[in-house]
Amino acid sequence: MHHEELQLTHAAVVRPVQRWALIVLGILVIVCIAAAALWSSRAYKAPSGVEALKLELGEMPAVEPLELQQVAAEVAKLKNAEQPFVLGAFPAAKPFQISGGSADIQRAVDCLAATVYYEAAQEAAAGQLAVMQVVLNRMRHPAYPKTVCGVVFQGQERRTGCQFSYTCDGSLRRQPSASAWDRYRQMARAMLNGQVYAPVGLATHYHADYVLPYWSASLDKLRVEGRHIFYRWKGGWGSPRAFVGGYRGAEGVFPKLALISPVHRTGDPVLDAQALALPVMTAALDAKVVASAAAVSDAEKGLYILRIDPSLDPAQLPTLAQQTCGVRPYCKVFAWSNAALMPKSFPVAEDQLASMAFSYLRNSEQAFEKPLWNCAVFPRADKKQCIRRRVVIEGKAEDLIPVTKPEDILPVVVAKPGGLRSLAGPDEAGTAAATSAERSLGRRRPGDPG
Repeated sequence: MHHEELQLTHAAVVRPVQRWALIVLGILVIVCIAAAALWSSRAYKAPSGVEALKLELGEMPAVEPLELQQVAAEVAKLKNAEQPFVLGAFPAAKPFQISGGSADIQRAVDCLAATVYYEAAQEAAAGQLAVMQVVLNRMRHPAYPKTVCGVVFQGQERRTGCQFSYTCDGSLRRQPSASAWDRYRQMARAMLNGQVYAPVGLATHYHADYVLPYWSASLDKLRVEGRHIFYRWKGGWGSPRAFVGGYRGAEGVFPKLALISPVHRTGDPVLDAQALALPVMTAALDAKVVASAAAVSDAEKGLYILRIDPSLDPAQLPTLAQQTCGVRPYCKVFAWSNAALMPKSFPVAEDQLASMAFSYLRNSEQAFEKPLWNCAVFPRADKKQCIRRRVVIEGKAEDLIPVTKPEDILPVVVAKPGGLRSLAGPDEAGTAAATSAERSLGRRRPGDPG
């Protein structure tokens, strides 16, 4: 009995000790796991911001310059029209409220106002607001800089293209009138203080309808405003959750705007003067830089006089003219290779028109666009592309000078009872759809040359 009592006593002591040992061991295991988890959480930070978006949406699309396919304007318009619009409703951008110091805000205002002037001056107010909305949408997207001016001048240093072509093609030598500049700055201030142009949604891209960028087919087509087509990126990167970028402030100084924006001047006259030697992308754009310094223009009427280098590839001149016209529905470009023969103002005299090296007419109302070359300066294989020699006809309709070689005559419209009469060579494409004079010189309007 004594031995059995000892065994029972030993069991009564050992079992509680074992139980407590297990409890302590369990606590130690829990503490170790918690410590490991705490160490792990400090050693590894979960992705956030752009990295989290990449995990969710995949690799962010690359920002590409506006490089165009080499197709005629008519072909570009057809292909652009063939691309369908994205289906369904799309969300509007959220209002943006700029913050920061006075100088930074003024720089942002001027960058946004310059974009309206150089990209959309001939558009209606809706088209101008749409262009500004694209700038603000880009600023909020992680693929783009986080300032207004940073977005506008992104890629300005490139020789093969930039995001907004006016920042690197010489257009900045052309200055808006004081009243126009005032108006664009007021519009820019409104957009930077909460105004939203909802119809273009979260569009981050646009282009004129008569050009065909390489990237357009890879994007969602959202809307057409005037001569511009607006797009967003496909998939998640074009959705609201991708627009997480915050405004950084501290707008940079961009001396290219020094001519029209005092807040973008460095204060160093040498640096500011050097900044006006704008970079060149192609020979045609080089001509535009040279021409713009000596150009005469009436932008309100879409009329331009340019000086061009006779050594240029003549095939580049239509591109030069299109860039000069921008998105204007009606535009006429008159170009001279001899500066001494250039007109100094509008209207252009008949004898001066005879010395033109190149001309370009766009009349969107009649779906018409035509470049013509002076074939003595720029020989062309197709003689229909040559400017024909002009004959100035004065007096009444019945006093017409006999025309013995009509194929050498650029059509001239003369007064005649009951309407207009046109003298044209047999190769002129004048039809009922448009008079010969319209096709060669453009429909005359008040103040037009010729």
